[in-house]
Amino acid sequence: MADHAGLMILIAGPYRSGTGDDPAKIAANVHLMESYVLPLFNAGHLPVLGEWLALPMVDLAGSKRIGDATFNAIFHPIAERLVIRCDAVLRVGGPSQGADQMVELAKTHGRQTFARLQDIPNCGELIDPQDY
Repeated sequence: MADHAGLMILIAGPYRSGTGDDPAKIAANVHLMESYVLPLFNAGHLPVLGEWLALPMVDLAGSKRIGDATFNAIFHPIAERLVIRCDAVLRVGGPSQGADQMVELAKTHGRQTFARLQDIPNCGELIDPQDY
């Protein structure tokens, strides 16, 4: 475990982008984001995904399908609220307007942004999960 005060890092990547709302493709996108969790944690950081908070709330609110009004009222607002409470954002995966918005919001609020795992403190020697 690292001995420095770690960063709370939002892992931002595509959720629905490029999936056609196919559940298997969405699950693959979440899996990619989650593949960064243990490397970041083991380096002394606190990794978080907006999906971990948003999806249970979406269900509790009664959303019937991805992209319905209830889903949209919660999904991105959770990430927006979370990003301004994090120390940094790690942008992973392919094209995603939502993930790009999280990076821009982080910059607006003076948070660090990273495009590579190796650029994060204590992660310089790690292999990026996207490179496996």
